[in-house]
Amino acid sequence: MAERLIAEGHDVSFVGTPGGLEARLVPEAGIAFHTVPSRGFDRANPLTLVVAAFVTARSLVAAARLLSRVHPDVVVGFGGYVSLPLGLAAALRRVPLVLHEQNSVPGLANRILSRWAHAVGTTYEGSAAHLAEPGRAVLTGNPVRASVLEADRNRGRTMLGVGPSEMLLLVFGGSRGARHINDAMVSLAPQLVAVPSLRVVHVAGRIEAADVRTRIAGVTGGQEDRYRVVDYIDAMGDALAASDVVVSRAGATSIAEITAVGRAAVLVPYPYATDDHQTLNARTLAEAGAADVVTDADLDGPALGGAVLRLIAEPERVARMARASAGLAARDATERLVRLVDEAARTGKEMR
Repeated sequence: MAERLIAEGHDVSFVGTPGGLEARLVPEAGIAFHTVPSRGFDRANPLTLVVAAFVTARSLVAAARLLSRVHPDVVVGFGGYVSLPLGLAAALRRVPLVLHEQNSVPGLANRILSRWAHAVGTTYEGSAAHLAEPGRAVLTGNPVRASVLEADRNRGRTMLGVGPSEMLLLVFGGSRGARHINDAMVSLAPQLVAVPSLRVVHVAGRIEAADVRTRIAGVTGGQEDRYRVVDYIDAMGDALAASDVVVSRAGATSIAEITAVGRAAVLVPYPYATDDHQTLNARTLAEAGAADVVTDADLDGPALGGAVLRLIAEPERVARMARASAGLAARDATERLVRLVDEAARTGKEMR
């Protein structure tokens, strides 16, 4: 969304935490980056709630000072911990607020802030019922990067060294990887390298990639040309386009990118996501025939291997799932959300 607004001549500032992934990615994208201290909490540990409340109070003061310096026409929140103090500061200063909710069940920040929002863009129709003001929800879909929308299969296969007649299985667990999926893939790897014309690219995350690479080499006899482990892929859109089947968690961004490219998927929802929203996200794809779902609890058994190997053996079903996946994509989600932001900014100027 920031890229689109900048391309249209608007000034954009991004607010995040100093230790988050955004602290690296946002400056690399040439976007002004500001930090506000923020902290989540563990609902099972009341002490973390006390600490988080204290940090949020400090963050609210910092956010109010930031708005005084930047003088924004509109504030946009995406539901992270930073969104709460920034959105509250916007409401107190009467700056128009637009929210976007990626997941099927809105998080705490968006549920609280929705009572003051000009509009809330949603990815799923059912999300509106969970908001303080359901009437302010607008179905936009989940924006994905332009590089994903413009992804190219041939370019991706050249990048990954995959031949035109080979089937590619792409495995990833999010920007930091997913340990349980990594462990399950180590167990499954010998069966995968035994399948003719199958190549695997496994994005294991920066923390675990070296260990996973060593373990995979140990169980596959060092067949690195057939099973490749990497820590991160910058051109994820091209990697998705190059793939035939994807194994991943069911986070909102992962699902949005998988459907934008239109790929068959085996989804493993993260079981500790708030309100189990990843399971609900995955269920939408499963009901449309775009994905098979394996629970995290079943990763230690044969379920993942069974789902993946069945798909690999049924290219016609893979093609049907890919078409169903593409049918769920909201490729114009960025434009829809930008329209909400423009409308909120105009309304705010008219009221001043």
